[in-house]
Amino acid sequence: KDYGTFASVLSACFIVLCCSVALLLYISARRKNIENSLTSEMETRITEHDIYALSKIGKDSVYSYFVTDKIFGWIIGLATLGIQVGILVFFINASEANLQNDRTDVQFTWKCPRDTYACENTAGLTDAGWAIFSVLMVAFLSKDLISGS
Repeated sequence: KDYGTFASVLSACFIVLCCSVALLLYISARRKNIENSLTSEMETRITEHDIYALSKIGKDSVYSYFVTDKIFGWIIGLATLGIQVGILVFFINASEANLQNDRTDVQFTWKCPRDTYACENTAGLTDAGWAIFSVLMVAFLSKDLISGS
């Protein structure tokens, strides 16, 4: 019915699919008893897979922490993912095109009733929107300010 519901269902399906694949891989590894008998060939293949994953993700990406075995790295990666999903939900909810609602983000933000001469601004800019905008701008521009470029 709306973008928020669609995004929620799509995200839930994706999470269930990822968990199912991870569970199947875990069961498969347990059946083959890979944890106890890693040969040098298997260790080489694992290292090659890690290098390939890092080349696709990017070595400077926060998602490269998911390739490591460090708990703190996973916490950083999951926190970043959670923040990005939260920002995505914020934008999806703001993109609803219900023209009856005065707080919908559409091109025209001024409402001018026919029976009055005064118009009112219905832009609906909130403190949360400005805070997210500020955090994104600081995060994006800080690397240029720090390096002096």
